[in-house]
Amino acid sequence: MKKQIFGFKCAFKGIIRTINSESHMRFHIVAGIYVMLFSMFYSFSPAQYAVLVLLITLVMALETVNTCIEDLCGLVADRYEPLVKFVKDAAAGAVLIVAMGAVAIACIFFLDFNVIGRIFAFFTENLLYLIFLVISAVISAIFVVIGPVKIKEKFIKLKNRHLTKG
Repeated sequence: MKKQIFGFKCAFKGIIRTINSESHMRFHIVAGIYVMLFSMFYSFSPAQYAVLVLLITLVMALETVNTCIEDLCGLVADRYEPLVKFVKDAAAGAVLIVAMGAVAIACIFFLDFNVIGRIFAFFTENLLYLIFLVISAVISAIFVVIGPVKIKEKFIKLKNRHLTKG
């Protein structure tokens, strides 16, 4: 049992490292959250929800594998190697293929103009939810672009600067 717990701990460390170091992974997380959030406006079947969850997890899993391949390539090649470039490009391409498939399926599932109209009506009629959506979009954009580690570092610098002035 100890070995399994250690394995889970290592796996979570790998996921966290990928989130901290890869803006693409953070984008996929944010996109997945918004997909699941907006899916609540639709009458999806359990099978459709299963497809959404499967695609979201598949894209994130491939992004994690892509990060591993890029890091390993960087470790074994200290100079430009055409084969290393191909391996890195192919790994990124695998993520892109699945992500494009996920976008195509999302278009099939979500492109219902009646529901889209109801979503717009919901947010225009509920200003508090609209404000929350806009704030969450700004926070999400900051999370994707800057990342949690850099955000934490910036807050620590601001805190230290404030403490030295006071």
